[in-house]
Amino acid sequence: MRKNKIPMRMCSGCGEMKPKKELVRVVKSPEGEISLDLTGRKPGRGAYLCKSASCLRAAKKAKRFEKAFSCKIPDEVYSRIEEELPHNE
Repeated sequence: MRKNKIPMRMCSGCGEMKPKKELVRVVKSPEGEISLDLTGRKPGRGAYLCKSASCLRAAKKAKRFEKAFSCKIPDEVYSRIEEELPHNE
């Protein structure tokens, strides 16, 4: 019997490769709105993040979401994502 392959994604904050189910997707919709995608099914360009505020801060500091989505991201978006983030710390 074949083993199923587990999809791996890289966290934008810490840079670790983790199983997709352990990460949260941040998505830029076709309209340009950036939001948290807890279901992983929203349409648009996605980037992944650990479920910790420290990884969000690291991604913000290194401007990784701005590079992934090719646009400037205001601080209000980061604060909204931090509020919506399921806390595991």
